Amino acid sequence: MKTFSRLLRLSPRRISPKPTTTQQPPLNRRPISSTPRRPVKQAADDPTFTSILDNPPELIRTGGRRHGYGLIVLAIIPVTAFALGTWQVQRLKWKTDLIAKSEDRLVAPPLPLPPRIDPAAVPDFDYRRVLATGRFRHDQEMLIGPRMRDGEEGYMVVTPLEREGDGTTVLVNRGWISKSKRAQKDRKESLVDGVVTVEGLLREPWKKNMFTPDNRPDLGEFYFPDVVQMAQLTGSQPIWVEQTMEPDLFKIYEYQEKGIPIGRQAEVNLRNNHAQYIITWYGLAVATTIMFYILVKKPPTDVTRRVRLNKQW
Repeated sequence: MKTFSRLLRLSPRRISPKPTTTQQPPLNRRPISSTPRRPVKQAADDPTFTSILDNPPELIRTGGRRHGYGLIVLAIIPVTAFALGTWQVQRLKWKTDLIAKSEDRLVAPPLPLPPRIDPAAVPDFDYRRVLATGRFRHDQEMLIGPRMRDGEEGYMVVTPLEREGDGTTVLVNRGWISKSKRAQKDRKESLVDGVVTVEGLLREPWKKNMFTPDNRPDLGEFYFPDVVQMAQLTGSQPIWVEQTMEPDLFKIYEYQEKGIPIGRQAEVNLRNNHAQYIITWYGLAVATTIMFYILVKKPPTDVTRRVRLNKQW
């Protein structure tokens, strides 16, 4: 026991080290601003200040904006469409009367063409069937084109007809030929010699549009029938006669193969699309009127309402 106690006294003690705390040096923090603070002036410090709570509120639509120029344009569209629809009604009546008059002239017996014709009177005899007797001046032939027929390119053959007895000349649109038969040597059967009687329609030819080029008579190129110009070149009267023929399919194939001009049918071919235009314009007027009513009368929802500030604030 004494020995054990002695050993305990002689053995070194294990002393756990005490935790040491290291002291951090103070950080040198830089102040945010070295400028001394100034007292902030509030809006309420102004004796003339008026709060928004002192002004009466006003409920408006979303954004507080009134309808601008878009609404004005939308209001003009139905008025314009209605006016155009009414104008097309008048045009429909005019075109219907014109077609009826033309069909009445068409069913009348052919009228011998007088020696002298006033060009100003031609519109009153449009689609009138006439007879003219004389000789074709093939040396003064003119081709107008290109003109399409059943998807094939070709030309309209215009030949002056020198009438017997009075010696006057009129322009005759003999009909259509294919492009392959343009040269006279390729269609000798069409060059009728001797006295012939032509039955056709006294017509006002179609007019030039903005896409049609000008005629070049010096090169023999004609793109539209300028009757006055052609009459001056051939020394004929400015009268246009369109030769007619019966709609015989086998004869048309034969004429096309031989290069004989294919005349037009004796019928009125005036276009009358004014009824479609009336439906289109009136339909647009109704649709835009409904849109205008919905836009103006649509009530604002609770979410889209807000308080508009006084303009003087």
